[in-house]
Amino acid sequence: MVGLSVGENHFIQGGIAQDLRTDGRKRLTYRPIFMETGVIAQANGSARVKMGKTEVIASVKAELGRPSSSASDKGKVSIFVDCSPTAAPQFEGRGGEELSMELSAALRQCLLGGKSGAGAGINLSSLSIVDGKVCWDLYIDGLVVSMDGNVLDALGAAIKAALSNTGIPKVNIASAATPDEQPEVDVSDEEFLQFDTTAVPIIVTLTKVGRHYIVDATAEEESQMNSAVSVSVNRQGLICGLTKRGGAGLDSSVILDMISVAKHVSEQLMNKLDSEIAAAEAMEEDS
Repeated sequence: MVGLSVGENHFIQGGIAQDLRTDGRKRLTYRPIFMETGVIAQANGSARVKMGKTEVIASVKAELGRPSSSASDKGKVSIFVDCSPTAAPQFEGRGGEELSMELSAALRQCLLGGKSGAGAGINLSSLSIVDGKVCWDLYIDGLVVSMDGNVLDALGAAIKAALSNTGIPKVNIASAATPDEQPEVDVSDEEFLQFDTTAVPIIVTLTKVGRHYIVDATAEEESQMNSAVSVSVNRQGLICGLTKRGGAGLDSSVILDMISVAKHVSEQLMNKLDSEIAAAEAMEEDS
């Protein structure tokens, strides 16, 4: 937790009310975003994202697996987040485990539509190789390197960039002798298919401070929040997931208003991330 004096609390809240935050931003303005791809050689795809002093890394590893019986024509995606002990003083020892679980669950809700998979932003059908027999399992790992607020949005951006950086090996299938046998597969070491990120959403978290919403809240601003709503929005402006944190309840009309604001903000952020991903990949190719 951020320890602030009464005067500092009033200063932050007053600035937000006047649409002038302590770092000079308006309520719906993000901090500068820095992005780098291909940062982990052993992964199929990876990315580092910095939003102000918040820094995260995401990696994607693809492994052959067997689809679940309830979704025989789909692959599987697992998302796990770890918090570095150096990210914040409270994470030393076992302090980061609770936040790691909270962030992992929120990312699954926002990017995969929760346990049901309804409204999933990642097309699990594209990971199927042989219906009911072979699929790709994607293991997405996030690491919080340093934390100064808005970690969930930064992780969402890093995962989107890492997926864009992901190459899935081409697979050749040999026919099984009988329908009950597992087919033989030959995984190429040279040919890769680019992962389609068209439907992968971005996450916009609106933090409510008093009567106003802000995006990309710093740790100091988060210490003033009544509650926060994170909305994942895809390129078509469709809502893929929603999660809330903070103790204060929200009226349904307020949530609908926050969703409307998040959709408005998402278009500009999506374009910014697309530009950053393209620039990062171009830099990776040149290096």
